Amino acid sequence: MPELAEVSRIVHFIRKHLVGKKLANVQAQHDDIVFGKAGTSAAEFQKAMQGKTIAGAGQQGKYFWITMSSPPHAVMHFGMAGWLKIRNADTYYYRTDKPEDKEWPPKYWKFLLETDEEPKTEAAFVDFRRLARIRLVDCPADEIRKYSPLKENGPDPVADKDTVSNEWLKEKVKSKKVPIKALLLDQANISGIGNWMGDEILYHAKIHPEQYSNTLTDDQIKQLHTSIHYVCDTSVELLADSEKFPEEWLFKHRWGKGKKNKPAVLPNGEKIVYLTVGGRTSAVVPSVQKKTGPVAKDIADEDRKRPAASKEESDPETAEDGAPAKKRTTNGRSKTTVKKEEAEDTKPPKKVKEQSAGKRRSTRLTK
Repeated sequence: MPELAEVSRIVHFIRKHLVGKKLANVQAQHDDIVFGKAGTSAAEFQKAMQGKTIAGAGQQGKYFWITMSSPPHAVMHFGMAGWLKIRNADTYYYRTDKPEDKEWPPKYWKFLLETDEEPKTEAAFVDFRRLARIRLVDCPADEIRKYSPLKENGPDPVADKDTVSNEWLKEKVKSKKVPIKALLLDQANISGIGNWMGDEILYHAKIHPEQYSNTLTDDQIKQLHTSIHYVCDTSVELLADSEKFPEEWLFKHRWGKGKKNKPAVLPNGEKIVYLTVGGRTSAVVPSVQKKTGPVAKDIADEDRKRPAASKEESDPETAEDGAPAKKRTTNGRSKTTVKKEEAEDTKPPKKVKEQSAGKRRSTRLTK
C-alpha cells in the first residue's frame, strides 16, 4: 500500500496542480464503503467541494487532506490500491500502453474534480479494491489534525520531526514488549511507516525485526532514531522514486525472492531471508541484523516459505473490511506485480519494460 513516501508524492502533485484553483465541476459516485464507512456520502462530498477554491494540502503518515476555502475539508486514505490521478501528469510510478489506462475518466473513479481555468486541470480519485476512505472534516483548516481520524494516529516522522526525537522514541519502545517491526507498523505509535519502509529502517539500524522493543539498548534506539529519519526524509525528498534510491538500500535488492537463477542477495553476497513479523512478510539480512536480545519466536536464519496471506499493517481504515492486503507499486514495479502481491509481497516485481515494451517513463520531477 502507499506508505509515507508515496503519499507525500501525491501531496506534491496536489500542491503543484490544484492548490489555488477553483473547482468548477465536482462529481462523486457513492460507494457504501469508500465514502459510507468514513461517515460521508458522495452527495455530501460533491456539495462540500463544488465551487470552492482548493486552499492547501497536507499529510500525516498515510493520511492526506485537501483544505478548501471554507470548511468542511476532505481527508483521505488510499487503503491498499487507491490513488489520485491528475490528467496529463505522471502521478503514478509507471505507465503502460494499454488503451484503458489512458481513458478519462479512469475506471473505478470515486470522485472527479475540474478547475475553472483554461486549460482546466482534471483529477480523479480511483480505487478498484474499495479499501480507501474519503471523509469530510468540518473544522478550521489549521486544526484538522485535532480531529478524527488524524488525532488517533501517532506523529509523522517528517512533518513532526521535532516530536519524533530520540527521547520520545526511547520512551515509546521501552514502554512496550512487542517485536520492534510490529511497533513501527502500528500507526497509533508512529504515522506512515509501512512494510518496505519498516524493513529499510531496521536494516540500516542493524536491528532484527523480531526483537522485543523493550530489550533494545540505548545505542540501538539511537541508531533506530537516526535510521527512521534517514529513510523517511530521503524517500520523501525523492518523491518515492525508487530509481533514485541509494544503491545500497535493501529496497533495491529485496525483490529477488522467487526469481529463477537470482537469489535474494545484496551486491556483496549477503543473503536476504524472509519471515513474518506483525502479520507482514519482512525482508531481513541476518549477517547485519543480528539478534541481541529475546525475540517473539525462535527462527533459523534461513529462507522460509512464504505465508498464504499477509495482513495489513495495524490500521483500522484498511483492516476493517477483512480484505487481504495488496501493495501499491513503486517506480519500476508493474500492475501485474500488484496482483501477485495480494497474498504476499515477497515475489519479485516485473519490470516495466515487460509491460510497456521498454517505454519506461521517468518520474524525476522538480519539487
